[in-house]
Amino acid sequence: MCGLAVIYSYKIDGKPIDKGELRRISDRMNSRGPDGKGEWFSDNNKIGFAHRRLAILDLSPAGSQPMQLRNSDETLKLVITYNGEIYNFKALQDELIAEGRRFKSNSDTEVLLHLYDRDGPDMVSKLRGMFAIAIWDIANQALFLARDSFGIKPLYYSDNGNTIRVASQVKALVAGGNIDTSPTPAGHAGFFIFGYVPEPHTLFNGIKALEAGSTLWIKYGEKAIIKKYFDVRSLLSIERINLSRTETQVRLYEALSDSVAKHLVSDVTVGVFLSAGLDSATITALASEHTNTNLKSMTLQFEELVGSSMDEAPLAEKISMLYNTSHQTRNLKGSEFHEEMDTLFKSMDQPSVDGVNTYFVSKEASSIGLKVALSGVGGDELFGGYPSFQQIPQLANSIGWIPGISQFGKVARYISAPILRTITSPKYASLFEFGGSYSGAYLLRRGLYLPWELPNVMDPDFAKAGWEALQPLIKLEQTIEGILDEKAKVSALEMTWYMKNQLLRDADWAGMAHSLEIRTPFIDTNLFKQIAKLKVTKRDMATSPKKSLPIDVLNRPKSGFHVPVREWLAGKDQSFSNERGLRGWARRVYSETTKNTA
Repeated sequence: MCGLAVIYSYKIDGKPIDKGELRRISDRMNSRGPDGKGEWFSDNNKIGFAHRRLAILDLSPAGSQPMQLRNSDETLKLVITYNGEIYNFKALQDELIAEGRRFKSNSDTEVLLHLYDRDGPDMVSKLRGMFAIAIWDIANQALFLARDSFGIKPLYYSDNGNTIRVASQVKALVAGGNIDTSPTPAGHAGFFIFGYVPEPHTLFNGIKALEAGSTLWIKYGEKAIIKKYFDVRSLLSIERINLSRTETQVRLYEALSDSVAKHLVSDVTVGVFLSAGLDSATITALASEHTNTNLKSMTLQFEELVGSSMDEAPLAEKISMLYNTSHQTRNLKGSEFHEEMDTLFKSMDQPSVDGVNTYFVSKEASSIGLKVALSGVGGDELFGGYPSFQQIPQLANSIGWIPGISQFGKVARYISAPILRTITSPKYASLFEFGGSYSGAYLLRRGLYLPWELPNVMDPDFAKAGWEALQPLIKLEQTIEGILDEKAKVSALEMTWYMKNQLLRDADWAGMAHSLEIRTPFIDTNLFKQIAKLKVTKRDMATSPKKSLPIDVLNRPKSGFHVPVREWLAGKDQSFSNERGLRGWARRVYSETTKNTA
């Protein structure tokens, strides 16, 4: 797990790159890799790589980056800088050794070099893990970029037609000093619509995200070519197989156990984030089956919630005792939140209304010496754990058949919005306007502000341009195109939007702020391919471990993980507590993260 940076002057008559700029980009990502740094520049100074290392596999200098692969005559062949973990690297290494290849390290990075040398860009189909990869291909004079299937690891780029700049963070690219930082309407409007900035947009015209499951290829003197190699929708479109209950449970257990085991591969200690929820409890139970020593676990407890039904700590401690983990409970007070707020916002690479809990639990994990922690992120999306799996189909099917419902809904919204604003979120005034389709129902369920509300929080013309550029309803419909199963439709929406753009992005910046690698066993291509075929529920997932979860955990109602941000803000700054729910916090996040771009 690391931070990468690349600058490539690819125009034939282009200027050499600025080494100082590359170093500024790299320096901005210091927390991503405190264990070492490296750089490489071509002889003609048209391309340069930089790397920040968080040593997880092969802790020796042999695992350092940028890493090179040379021909038999010692001429340079390939150079790589890479961020992530390849969980099947040992199997790939054995395969390559059997073909006669020799290795100088025990790192997954070197495996990637040899795999690319053999398979070229098609290498991505062989990888199981989370990754953002940059490879300089000398024979083709081409830069190859790749990002993992689900977008667990970020990869941002800026291409001005002469030079492409690449990094693991938006703020790192801005720190380089040569980026168009004029605001893009889609990014800013996207944040207020969803509570995050949807890919491929950022807040800046000059920076885009390489989308999940995509590669980018750019040859010297030519334009970039972007290809999609993985699509959640295609796997969710397949027909599910009918198996006996016993066979289904066997397959489910084998798939889950295999994924957790692969995510434990490390040359440093691996811990687990443990709450009272089914996802993290299941991860803990399965991980305990694959460890010979006490597994380290940790829970975040909020002082304001102690003793309430939303206090996760008591049940988490019970789970810990059952699976014999070495457990830490971190009690967080509102005063600590305020003391840490400036640092939190500086660490937040793109604005997000979530991530506070991950930031603080990552801080605690790092303080007890962990570099790697397993998270239950993805369980709800994979197994249908959110209320949205019931609410969205009900809403779409109950009123979608009514002719002219959308036009009637606009009138109803105009009349009801002023009244609803005083008692709940005014977005529910659009129930009939948007509730007649899956895309509209999803926007109602997950949306922070609806399009007609945007002029209240940003310039009206800017808001209009942002909505038109985003086309959320069209993009949401495209996400589920060809999927017939209701549960699969919602799963596609949640994975492609909420999980990818918020949960995974938050896990990255919040973990990396404390030099902690967060791994997500539920978000795994092999597991996803197996689960997509089966008819399974969240309960099936939770009952899969050999040693059953406590009955009060299994029967605990779904409540979500509540972070008392609004209560903290209300006690300190009344100006941000006037709006209900996340809206006041969203305005604070937007204000703070747009103040200082770097």
